[in-house]
Amino acid sequence: MSGTRYPLEVNPLLPARLARLDELANDLRYSWDRPTRDLFAQLHNKLWRAVGHSPKALLKRIDQHLLDEAAENSEFLGSMARVLSAYDSYQVRPSREIGPRMAEGDLIAYFCAEFGFHESLPIYSGGLGILAGDHCKTASDMHLPFVGVGLLYRQGYFQQTIDGEGRQAATYHDSDFDELPVAPAVLDSGEALHIQVELPGRMVEVKVWQVRVGVVKLYLLDTDLEQNTPHDRDIAHRLYGGDRTTRIEQEIILGIGGVRALKVLGLHPTVWHINEGHAAFLVLERIRQLVRQGLDFDSAFEAAASNMVFTTHTPVPAGHDHFAEDMIRHYFESCANEIGCSIESLLALGRVQGQQEFNMTTLALRSSSYHNAVSRIHGEVSSRICKDIWPQIDPDDNPMDYVTNGIHVPSFLSELWRDIFDRAPAPGGWSQNLTDAGYWQGVHTIPDHQFWSTRQSIKAQMLHLVRARISEQHARNHGSQAHLDRLLKLADPDNPNVLTIGFARRFATYKRATLLFKNLDWLRQIVSDPERPVVFIFAGKAHPADEPGQAMIRRIAEVAAMPEFEAHILMVEGYDLHLSRRLVAGVDVWLNNPLYPLEASGTSGMKAAINGVINLSVLDGWWGEGYQGGDGANGWAIKPVSSSYDENRRDYEEARTFYELLQDKVSPLYYDRSPMGYSPGWVAMAKRSIATIAPHFNSMRMVSEYVTKFYQPAARRWSHCRESDYACARRLSEWKARIGAAWSGVTLRWAGENIQRRIRFGESIHIEVALQLNKLKPDDVRVELLLSRPNAVVRPQHCFKLARQGRNADGEDIYGLELTPDICGKIEYRIRVYPHHELLPHPFEMGMMVWL
Repeated sequence: MSGTRYPLEVNPLLPARLARLDELANDLRYSWDRPTRDLFAQLHNKLWRAVGHSPKALLKRIDQHLLDEAAENSEFLGSMARVLSAYDSYQVRPSREIGPRMAEGDLIAYFCAEFGFHESLPIYSGGLGILAGDHCKTASDMHLPFVGVGLLYRQGYFQQTIDGEGRQAATYHDSDFDELPVAPAVLDSGEALHIQVELPGRMVEVKVWQVRVGVVKLYLLDTDLEQNTPHDRDIAHRLYGGDRTTRIEQEIILGIGGVRALKVLGLHPTVWHINEGHAAFLVLERIRQLVRQGLDFDSAFEAAASNMVFTTHTPVPAGHDHFAEDMIRHYFESCANEIGCSIESLLALGRVQGQQEFNMTTLALRSSSYHNAVSRIHGEVSSRICKDIWPQIDPDDNPMDYVTNGIHVPSFLSELWRDIFDRAPAPGGWSQNLTDAGYWQGVHTIPDHQFWSTRQSIKAQMLHLVRARISEQHARNHGSQAHLDRLLKLADPDNPNVLTIGFARRFATYKRATLLFKNLDWLRQIVSDPERPVVFIFAGKAHPADEPGQAMIRRIAEVAAMPEFEAHILMVEGYDLHLSRRLVAGVDVWLNNPLYPLEASGTSGMKAAINGVINLSVLDGWWGEGYQGGDGANGWAIKPVSSSYDENRRDYEEARTFYELLQDKVSPLYYDRSPMGYSPGWVAMAKRSIATIAPHFNSMRMVSEYVTKFYQPAARRWSHCRESDYACARRLSEWKARIGAAWSGVTLRWAGENIQRRIRFGESIHIEVALQLNKLKPDDVRVELLLSRPNAVVRPQHCFKLARQGRNADGEDIYGLELTPDICGKIEYRIRVYPHHELLPHPFEMGMMVWL
């Protein structure tokens, strides 16, 4: 029967007794509070799964009679009362004073291009977004004064399907904002908040949405409005979508629009945190606002940079956005005129030496006072990558710092562990002792049989989901039931005793998902041992434009289809947060084998470790610290081979280490079962993994570190900077201009007598140098001697300041020091001079240094 179909949606009405379910559904606190999610699941479990665990979507689709029944159900009402009691207590104050605090009146503004809280708000693609979500959740747990700023995409990252040959298909679906936990941001007048952002030749209207994340607010910007042209409506339509034009316009909306939105809302951040370079244009809007207050460009730049924090997340070049300089001219020529600088000066802020493109990471570094990488190794790598920002400073000494990432434990800890951890380690509960290493040592008191049983139950939950996903995938690809039974025979929730290894992440080539296929004969021998079988579970997406990444998925499918690997290798499509939570908690071993040193941090291994999963990883990113902190007894490490080897040789050597570990260590330990049916050695290592990793790699430690290392100093610096009509910013900008003009003429020479080569312990040598300051003042510089062992791996052991002793006839300033070494043996000393000012956030911020 034909005819026009007219869509109509009928939404139920919440009974008065259930009215506050709407409040719970619109606060992303449910993303880390399991009782809240369970409450919604009780209403209609099947529908709960169908709507992707979205409380708001469930409340819009559930039958009215089910709500009416729940309103009369004493058991449901009791559960709801308990959830609301905990919710209300959380909103008022944290359960205890957790971590360092900010001062009265402070506000941290955190900008990121993506935020990953829960599958019900699909505006994230991977690790950067999940990290940003965890940062916001933890700021809420700590009751920090904190707001987030991002973009509200109609289309988040794509949905993935994989066909029978391993070909990935990417599909995009527009989100219905009415079913997302978002609401329009409103002004005091009750009017929805809109702002405008100028792009070449037109104004773009931007709507601001608000998301509640516990006690934290997240503001998301949306351009899909009738007032805009079709092109402009599409700017923020898709996460990381479109061409370079779309990308730069997204980043203009995020950075410039985000600053304007906060101003209209009456929010005045004392700290600005740029999480990756996508939002770096925000500095230009901050400068514009300061120039309008009467500052010149240079002073406004210093003021804007004074309280800016920048976090870089990747050593991979593709992770750093860059734009052609002609494109920057097109978009920012009028802005340059408005803020009082030439377009060439603006371009210089994002220019890397030897390149003709504008780099957003460079802009973020130059316009921030505090900069950090996301692990110790990544800090060392980033110091080298970014060395041109501070050209005369050794990479080991430049201002690049690091804060190792951490995870939001309440979001990723399996429910089965929660009650056990509340009772077993020690009184007080795990949630109150996240960073207490002594508390977590109590995990060793959990009886081994209980620990193993809990792990097997969590594993069974994971296997149920994996089987369901693969069954759906297999049916869509027209596979037979007989073949499906073969594929899943080792992934049995009723018998979860097969060693199961998980690999789930973005399929970028440097992550080397297919490294374990380097020697198929050796791998076949390992996985097919009838006494010690092994199953590998893979999941993850490759960017639709990344053909090498998609080729990895096809290779996994190819090997999985070989008869000898059937059932031993499973590829699960549709990787999302729901599947991620199950995999990181349920597998036995978490595998990570990136090409060193390209893994900035990685957090999936941390999520696995807190659930008793043991890591087997290349010593890169966070695992360099995690493995060392466990004295090598909390997992297994693949030591990176020499970077001088070609790619094929590196892969071969590291794959060999993987096979040896798997064959000689991992598999024997897992299958070394006691008469009780479990492996005591495995349980001991899993406990040590939890005890050594949980207290150090959680987001409470991470955010606390941001507060003490960056947020508090940045807020104090901003307060000082604003005094007396930004007098400090004006003074510092004038001083930097004077230093920059004179520095090329600064020279340093030896002015003492013959250089002594040998002395006895307790004796002194006289050091004297002559410094040509080129019209600078002695107070503008610092002259230092560094004393160290020859070829020392660590930084110099001692630093001594040379004192000014006068000026010679040639106009050189003389500096001297009586050096009495307190160590014996072969030592060496070096002498340097660099600009010095009390207002600099880091002594080497200027990037200038002259060595003798």
